[in-house]
Amino acid sequence: MSTTEVLVKELVEKNGKTRNSLMPVLQGIVHNEHFLSEEALLCVARELDLSAADVYGTASFYTFLDTVPRGKNIVRVCKTITCHMKGKDEIIKALGNALKIKVGETTNDKKFTLLTANCLGWCHKGPVMLVNDDIYPDLTTQKALEIIEEYAKDVK
Repeated sequence: MSTTEVLVKELVEKNGKTRNSLMPVLQGIVHNEHFLSEEALLCVARELDLSAADVYGTASFYTFLDTVPRGKNIVRVCKTITCHMKGKDEIIKALGNALKIKVGETTNDKKFTLLTANCLGWCHKGPVMLVNDDIYPDLTTQKALEIIEEYAKDVK
């Protein structure tokens, strides 16, 4: 049995075997593996007795359920008009230059993926960046770079 199969079984055991368990199971996989592989999606379908199309349809609908490999640290910069007006383009450019990647790409060492998000719900504190589950409001280019430097130091 693969580690993905073990993980899916554990998540189904924890969350239940109903259709309502699909989201928490998918979120658990993303939390542990940083994306939903084809193997994981098929295991979930099998364990929850759902069609693979239903599981994939759910997974591909939600922005935060990645179906392609991502880095250990997923950096999402809000791209709403409010964040745009407060300088999100400069922040994205600075992060891209520092990480040597474009939006949608992952660094060669698999430490970072740079993405944009439609809204992070912090318009009053923009520009805003989310790194994994940590929100960073009131950003400046310098603050964003300092935050990324701290994550880069993490050797876990």
